[in-house]
Amino acid sequence: MTNPTPELRPERPFFSSGPCAKPPGWAPEKLALGSLGRSHRSKLGKARLAYAIELTRQVLRVPDSHRIGIVPGSDTGAVEMAMWSMLGARPVTMLAWESFGEGWVTDAVKQLKLEGKILKAPYGELPDLKRVDPSHDVVFTWNGTTSGVRVPNGDWISDKREGITIADATSAAFAQELPWHKLDVVTYSWQKVLGGEGAHGMLILSPRAVERLESYTPERPLPKLFRLTKSGKLIEGIFAGETINTPSMLAVEDYIFALEWAKGLGGLRALIARADANVAALDAWVQRTPWIEHLAIDPATRSNTSVCLKFVADAVQGMDEEGQNALVKSMAGLLEAQGAAFDIAGYRDAPPGIRIWCGATVETDDIEALCPWLDWAFHEARSA
Repeated sequence: MTNPTPELRPERPFFSSGPCAKPPGWAPEKLALGSLGRSHRSKLGKARLAYAIELTRQVLRVPDSHRIGIVPGSDTGAVEMAMWSMLGARPVTMLAWESFGEGWVTDAVKQLKLEGKILKAPYGELPDLKRVDPSHDVVFTWNGTTSGVRVPNGDWISDKREGITIADATSAAFAQELPWHKLDVVTYSWQKVLGGEGAHGMLILSPRAVERLESYTPERPLPKLFRLTKSGKLIEGIFAGETINTPSMLAVEDYIFALEWAKGLGGLRALIARADANVAALDAWVQRTPWIEHLAIDPATRSNTSVCLKFVADAVQGMDEEGQNALVKSMAGLLEAQGAAFDIAGYRDAPPGIRIWCGATVETDDIEALCPWLDWAFHEARSA
């Protein structure tokens, strides 16, 4: 090694964009374990699932008019459940500006073969939201985890829309304000902003979404895991803790711990403030560092959770994409070996660069301690 290592390491070097850092103070022995080894349909099991739903409503400030359900398959399962159960009643507009949005386009076009239009933008940008037809259903990611680009607000969604809005909010929920009156379906998973465990998704439905489910039956067959209605009526039990299949009660208790931690901090406003403080600390470093810049071009659309950064062209002059990816891999390996940062490589389909999770479970002191290590790793890898 040719460069001296920084003296201070992050105390919690967990910067993965999913699964994300556990809440500060988390330890397995702090979880309530009374529901383990019990049926999820027992009185205790259903009570704990219902409690998780109620805490979700409190912390996220979900209106009483909206249903909240725990569903299988993480955020992917929740999005696909909504798409396969609700889409097809009218044309759909699909928005894509990163890999997960592209995945929903594939579902809509190749699998469901829906009529509509696709609005795309390259990594770092948003599509023209003014082109969204209010007579269409619309599917989009609120916060692009693999590009670091988010929609700045819901103003582009018409209050007079005829279609329903389906928002994949997995990297936005608990870190960004969600305009519930604009959103008919909201999905997310536990392992992002709250640092929970994977495999379970959340499905939040507005009254308009329930109306769609009860008034429209798609011609396509639906597997059991996607069925939200029976005899033309919503299966209300799903939204009261009666899950479609067997959940992990250990993961449920872990989610409850995170929700109670969030509530104890002061709820949604405190979570947003923590994420904003983290991203401000990271941005201050980006602004003074000549070899790195934001992938998201417009500051108004930059994520406060999954911050994606790319190399300044002059800093990697003469390197093709393969060479830049090798540089990222080397940096990530050096940082992991030093115990300074884990999992900071950008997403495999994104432009070469690094990605730093700044969600609420990360401490600002650790972001500040990380920055000198990023400088060290870049110069060490570049000179190798």
